[in-house]
Amino acid sequence: MAGGFSTDDDVIAGINVTPLVDVVLVLLIIFLITAPVLYQSAIKVQLPKAKTGESAEKSPLSFTISKTGELAWDKNKIEWTELGPRLAAMGAEKLAAQTAIISADENTSHGTVIKLMDALRQAGLTRFALNVESGTPPPAASH
Repeated sequence: MAGGFSTDDDVIAGINVTPLVDVVLVLLIIFLITAPVLYQSAIKVQLPKAKTGESAEKSPLSFTISKTGELAWDKNKIEWTELGPRLAAMGAEKLAAQTAIISADENTSHGTVIKLMDALRQAGLTRFALNVESGTPPPAASH
């Protein structure tokens, strides 16, 4: 047909990718904003290495102690003074059936780990697991 009018028989051969690009960019922005929030709640610890390490079962009583002595319960930082009341709120019977998993940085003082274990025992918890990283332990320091 002369004059440039199109008919219904013409096939549209192009694909409009603009909506796809818009959605991908929005998702990228969302991930860039939320990623730092996820990493801020984690406490970095360098677990000691042990050849005899076994995999531990998941427990609601998972504690992490950083090398500076900061305490986290299930990846949420808590103050040492909050630990006793929160454990007491769980109830002694429920605690007796649980195993506490303690992940302490290899540079954490022994006294800090004992402080946590003592607080857990005062609340009625008697079973503990110390989290280690599987692998070859470093050579023992000579005295």
